[in-house]
Amino acid sequence: MNLTISMALFALTMSISPGPVNIITLSTGLNHGIRKAVRFISGATVGFTLLLLLIGLGLQALADQLGVLLDILTVLGAALIIYFGVKLATSDGQLETTDYPVPGFWQGAALQWLNPKAWGACLAAVSIFNLQHSRPDLYFFVGLYCVICFIGIGSWAFFGSQINKWLDTVRKRKIFNITLGGLLIALAGMLMLQNFFGSI
Repeated sequence: MNLTISMALFALTMSISPGPVNIITLSTGLNHGIRKAVRFISGATVGFTLLLLLIGLGLQALADQLGVLLDILTVLGAALIIYFGVKLATSDGQLETTDYPVPGFWQGAALQWLNPKAWGACLAAVSIFNLQHSRPDLYFFVGLYCVICFIGIGSWAFFGSQINKWLDTVRKRKIFNITLGGLLIALAGMLMLQNFFGSI
């Protein structure tokens, strides 16, 4: 029971903490509503839990041998995050905006695989809970994480949809979108710095 609680708290902490996926989810909930954010949330959840499963099954050994590949994934992930940041920051701020794209399932899944934060969380989980030596624990944790991850990421879409009442003018929404877009771009830069130059 204690192990289950520890696993649940780890999953909740990692899923609900600020990061590129959650900021994109927040902006999607704000600009398009919860229903349209579900595809991205589902993709991010499936992408992360699949990555967690594969690392638990031994992908970590392959990743250690392909350091250059991980560097390429980091660059591609940063580029995708910057793309969303620019599109968000330059959106027109209309209440029913169409110039900020609705991210879909595959973009959510790909972003997790291209996100060094996701790799780090998966590697930490496998190590902390010793999942590489117990398939039943691994499968249980992946299932638990899948449910908690969906709820954790989804809460950001809910929050985004709820702040509409305070962002009731084009000007307010545009300022908020510029702030979120700039934050995404800054996060992409931090991920690159951490990956290539160590802790900052």
